[in-house]
Amino acid sequence: MTENVALLLVDDRPENLVALEAVLGNQGLDLVKATSGNDALRHTLKRDFALVLLDVQMPGMDGFETAELMRSNPKTRHLPIIFVTAGMKDIQLQFKGYELGAVDYLIKPFEPHILQSKVKVFCELYRQRRQLESNQLMLELKIRERVSELRDSEERFRMLATHAPVGIYQIDTEGNCLFVNRRWCEIAGLAADEATGQGWTRTLHPDDREAVEAIWRGPLATAGEWSMDYRFLRPDGRIVWVNGNAIALHNARGEVTGYLGNNLEITARKRGEERQLTRSTVTGRLAEDADLPEILHLIAVGAERQTHGMACSILHLDEPGHQLVYGAAANLPERVGGTGTPDDGATCLTAKNRGKRLIVDDISVHSVCDECRPPALEGEQVSCWSEPILAINGDVLGVFAFFWIHPAAPDAGDIELMHEAAQLAGLAIERKRTENELQIAASVHQAVSEAIAVTDADNRIIAINPAFTQVTGYAPHEAIGQDSNLLKSGRHDLPFYQEMWHALETTGRWQGEIWNRRKCGEEYPEWLSISTICDANGKVLRRIAMSSDITEKKRNEETIWRQANYDSLTDLPNRRLFRDRLQQELLKAQRAGLAVALLFVDLDRFKEVNDTLGHHSGDILLIEAARRVCDCVRATDTVARLGGDEFTVIMSDLADTDRVGEVAQAMLQALSAKFTLGAETVYVSASIGITIYPSDADNVESLLKHADQAMYAAKEQGRNRFSYFTASMQAAAQTRLLLSNDLRNAIAAGQLEVHLQPIVELATGRIMKAEALLRWRHPTHGMVEPAQFIPIAEETGLINEIGDWVFRESARTAKRWYDLGLLDASDDGLIQISVNKSPRQFFSGNTHETWVDYLNEIGLPARCIAIEITEGLLLDDRPEVAAKLRQFRAAGFRVSLDDFGTGYSAMSYLKRFPLDFIKIDQSFVRDMATDHDDQAIVEAIVVMAHKLGLQVIAEGIETQEQCELLKAAGCDYGQGYLFARPMPAAEMVPISAAAPTGN
Repeated sequence: MTENVALLLVDDRPENLVALEAVLGNQGLDLVKATSGNDALRHTLKRDFALVLLDVQMPGMDGFETAELMRSNPKTRHLPIIFVTAGMKDIQLQFKGYELGAVDYLIKPFEPHILQSKVKVFCELYRQRRQLESNQLMLELKIRERVSELRDSEERFRMLATHAPVGIYQIDTEGNCLFVNRRWCEIAGLAADEATGQGWTRTLHPDDREAVEAIWRGPLATAGEWSMDYRFLRPDGRIVWVNGNAIALHNARGEVTGYLGNNLEITARKRGEERQLTRSTVTGRLAEDADLPEILHLIAVGAERQTHGMACSILHLDEPGHQLVYGAAANLPERVGGTGTPDDGATCLTAKNRGKRLIVDDISVHSVCDECRPPALEGEQVSCWSEPILAINGDVLGVFAFFWIHPAAPDAGDIELMHEAAQLAGLAIERKRTENELQIAASVHQAVSEAIAVTDADNRIIAINPAFTQVTGYAPHEAIGQDSNLLKSGRHDLPFYQEMWHALETTGRWQGEIWNRRKCGEEYPEWLSISTICDANGKVLRRIAMSSDITEKKRNEETIWRQANYDSLTDLPNRRLFRDRLQQELLKAQRAGLAVALLFVDLDRFKEVNDTLGHHSGDILLIEAARRVCDCVRATDTVARLGGDEFTVIMSDLADTDRVGEVAQAMLQALSAKFTLGAETVYVSASIGITIYPSDADNVESLLKHADQAMYAAKEQGRNRFSYFTASMQAAAQTRLLLSNDLRNAIAAGQLEVHLQPIVELATGRIMKAEALLRWRHPTHGMVEPAQFIPIAEETGLINEIGDWVFRESARTAKRWYDLGLLDASDDGLIQISVNKSPRQFFSGNTHETWVDYLNEIGLPARCIAIEITEGLLLDDRPEVAAKLRQFRAAGFRVSLDDFGTGYSAMSYLKRFPLDFIKIDQSFVRDMATDHDDQAIVEAIVVMAHKLGLQVIAEGIETQEQCELLKAAGCDYGQGYLFARPMPAAEMVPISAAAPTGN
């Protein structure tokens, strides 16, 4: 916005002010009016005016006085003043006005245009003045800003130069130092005032000073730029490496006026390069199998090169690990750390014992350490820093001693130097110490019979031994570099390997049985042990796998397992495996809610085949029988051989049991078909017992017992059939078990009795014989039928003891009768007692001797006793049976064949064996009166027997009609309820003495 130009009008007369205002009012000016000098002064102090029109003649303070006061005030001194007057004749007064700073006079009355012209000029001057003032203010402001910026820039430069991380210096053309910053002083080890002039070169390393000074005389002067690495040797003895750079400074004429440079400290980098050089040299010599002293010397020299005024000594433990011995000392006498190292107060020994760094500022305080002082430093203070040399596992291998001429606390670089040097020495000592162990291990590795493979952290094979090649077929060049899954067979699933790796990653070890594949493709089992070797930080370095081929062991185990679980003849599961499978099937069925059927299969009359045709033929029959049973069941069912001619079948996962009977019937048909055994053809049958889980029982033992009971029920029902288990069978079995237990004590308890049933001569009605029949008077069950307990005695083997007891009781009874004259030793004696003899007694006992001896002992003729045998005894045609029968006959016993006609009834028996009587079974006698066939059979038996010189006894005669028919047929003797029931021997005596009877 344009500023309004103001004019100050000063006059004591208002009409004059009005006149001035009238002339100037249309000029666009800001007219300010004052009626007195004081009033005018006040206005000038408040604002600036382009022009003051001041009346000279005013009361009080006239125009001159007012102007003088304006000129005396610096704030108003610049105001242009035009005096306005009515007339001024005195020339002196005019001069006075000009002296007071008036620029002009205006005489009243005045021409308006003259006044306007003058005012216009002063207004323009005012505007120019104001513009000049404004420009001056702007210029002053810019100058102040620039000065401030320069001041800030200088401060920043000063701060940067002072605190820069690099050393900065400035020198003139004569090499005199003009400026160094704080960092340069730290690097050079000098104060700023010490660096002035030529002082800045004082701490240049002697070996580098000449090269640095040559720069100022050569490249820098001509090229204007320079860079090189060099060293400072500070007063405290430390060597500081720098990368130095410098440029030439020029004036306006291009003349070199000096040089500006900077030094970047690179000590850490140079030390690192030196350490890397030393490490490379050491590892190279280690690889070349250099001696340990040479290696340690290289390490000591490399450490000494990295600093100034320092000497090194390396001590290592002797073989027993008790004493520090000399290893290397590049610039020290060999006695340093020798075998005479004392065991108390020595800094090196303390560092060894503690396994920690130890710093001694002055070794002279330890007399034992003073021997380590370098000869050139006698009398000087020497500090010693002892760094323990550690193995990878943390064990102390020795001590690395650093001797310093200038005692000082180690800085970070020194600590790193000591640590690196000691670590490198530890590597060399441990490497050399383990070489012998490795040689031994290598020889073991090569000679051991187990296959060994070593892998790296990435599971790449890096070494194998000859046994590995022998087992797997892979030569070293084929295996090394391959992944460890080279031998993977594919037999194991992912969880197997996940479990293996979990163990390796958590415990570092795993062992177990695994299947691998040889180079030829053959899979084989091995016992594998894997161990992990880690570094100090737990990072995996190596894994060692040691394995043994257990193929033969597995074969042996398989053979042993099969022998323990399978029948060697039929290759079926045996009793042990059968029970295990049955238990597993029951558990499965319980979870699934299904049924399981258990079948007991027993071959009928297998013993006859085995004894007649021999065991080889019997084995062939069993193998074929096993195959036929297997053909009748599913592949998921189990067929087992328990032993002898007994088989079992487990039918599992049954939703219903209807099919079980069909399978059993199919087995009966298959087993009843003919068996071709070489040149012989035989027939057998089977008896099958069936029990069902869970309806019959819910455990293995009960099911086995129930199936066995059902099988015996099938045999009792006539064989060649199957029978399901019923509750009545269990009850019968329990009763049978109780009776079996009680029967063992029956003789001692006097519960057994011998009853006699008369045998009558049919022609005369006289009692000529009696059959001894066993009775058991049980204290709880009363009189137990022979049909109940005789089979039990047969099965348990008690029949031998019981049969012998019955014979002796019968013999004593016969002896009493003999002594009473009721019978004699001739065939014409009144009574002859028949004793039933079990086939088991023939097979397992020597009664053919003991019975004869007993009769001789009591004085009873053997003809008073007849032995009754069954057709089953003769069926096997055993030579020993015929021999024993002949011995009985030779001793005087009579022999009777019982139940003739119910078995095979082979006529050859009657010819080959020594018999005296045959007894017609009561099944033929019972229906003689009504069945002509039975009558014809009886008549034929009588005729045949008589033709062979044998007498005939008919059993089970209950009616007179039967008796008459038998007498008509010529039967010799009769036995049955028609004549008498079995009775105690005491009751038999009166009957025997009575007259002939048919009652």
